[in-house]
Amino acid sequence: MATDMSDAITQLIQDRGISEELILKTIENTLIAAYKRRFGNAENAIVRFSDDNRIVSILAQKKIVDGVYDPVSEIDIEEARELNPEAELGDELLIEVDPREFDRVSVQSAKQTAHQSIRGIQKDTLYSEFKDKIGEIVIGYYQRERNGTIYVDLGKLEGILPRKFQSPRELYHANDRIKALITEVNRTPAGLQVVLSRTHTDFVRAIFELEVPEVYDKTVDIHKIVREAGYRTKLAVYSNREDVDPVGACVGLKGVRIQAVIRELEGEKIDILKYDPDPRRFIKNALSPAEVRDVIILDEAKHQALAVVSDTQLSLAIGKQGLNVRLANRLVDWNIDVKTDVQFEEMDIASESRKAVSELFGDSEEISRIGELPGIAKETADAFLANGIDFIQDFLELSEEKLSALEGVNPGQIAELRKLIEEYVEIMEDEEETPKEGPAETHEESEEQTETEPAEEEEYECPECGAKITVTMTNCPNCGIGLSFEYEE
Repeated sequence: MATDMSDAITQLIQDRGISEELILKTIENTLIAAYKRRFGNAENAIVRFSDDNRIVSILAQKKIVDGVYDPVSEIDIEEARELNPEAELGDELLIEVDPREFDRVSVQSAKQTAHQSIRGIQKDTLYSEFKDKIGEIVIGYYQRERNGTIYVDLGKLEGILPRKFQSPRELYHANDRIKALITEVNRTPAGLQVVLSRTHTDFVRAIFELEVPEVYDKTVDIHKIVREAGYRTKLAVYSNREDVDPVGACVGLKGVRIQAVIRELEGEKIDILKYDPDPRRFIKNALSPAEVRDVIILDEAKHQALAVVSDTQLSLAIGKQGLNVRLANRLVDWNIDVKTDVQFEEMDIASESRKAVSELFGDSEEISRIGELPGIAKETADAFLANGIDFIQDFLELSEEKLSALEGVNPGQIAELRKLIEEYVEIMEDEEETPKEGPAETHEESEEQTETEPAEEEEYECPECGAKITVTMTNCPNCGIGLSFEYEE
């Protein structure tokens, strides 16, 4: 059989997305199936393709015998020599079979085999293709809706967008363009099932990779994303290069990049904030757009913290129905309680907060420098440093007159520093020990005690009431009787 198959193979590759190797294998199986249907056995059937795959032939391999018993697998010596004069008994000869010898039933059987093979190959090919695309964005078109599930035309097959993966902000009509994330690829009796989502946090991540080159090339990394689809999304980002602002890169010049993302999410609010390994700073950032005055770590082990805000920022920090603080909790993985300044003062946890800070920094990392104080404004620390005051102890030793004479330091910064020192630093005052001398007539120090450290005071019992007394006492603290001590040389 000589057939020009080039156009047919090219068409199958383009329309079905099947590789040329699989198509040629399918053609080979089809011809062998037709041969078997026609002759009852295909063990001696051989299919060959030309070098350019434009011509295919089916051959029957027959053994040369003297007297044929099985015409399917044997050929007589005289007939063989007519085809090849050098043929000898026992040799095998390849004889081309004319496909026109195949009857209608054989051809129909071959067609069915071909269709089944192509469908199976197509399913396997599509499964492998879309399985590799899980976590990627695809674009399709709205086809129909049934029981809340939207069916999306993806070209080679149809994807489904279940109701639970649809944003409440979105409404679709026939032929609307839909951009979604591939989350699952499943084999089902009805065919291949591709599950799409527009509510997944990875959908937001993929959108940022498309809109922000720095995210795509990993100059800026997304630490974590939390989202309540249709309402608000929070992203924590950080930069792998000091000269790149991660938040600015995601927002873009005049907000052009973030606006593109917001449009894709149908107007959903997006908060982009800087990730910080310090939980206090991270919590403060996570509560944006609210301005947080201070963050107190209540229990590091249980991840419990307190955020202090002004009265005007309380509702913004909590958010509508608690959405903002709820997302912040999930973003930083801490349980955050938001209080106003007045509420915080009523809680009287200053001593607890100092203890918590001490435990957080550890005994080996005591706070000694002004710049190490939690919550210290950079401008305040820099102002004192410019005057040569780096350590907290240096500040405490300054008189009011010297403090007021500092250049570039205002009274508000002095008050701020004092408040932070009072809250986070435990000041240890050295007590000078002044030896107490008893009456000359009752107490004489020994020569040994004079040369060395003073001996510890010994305790005695009052002869009147039995209360404990020492040699430095002139009266009993219990009964008031006068005391006198005499030492024997």
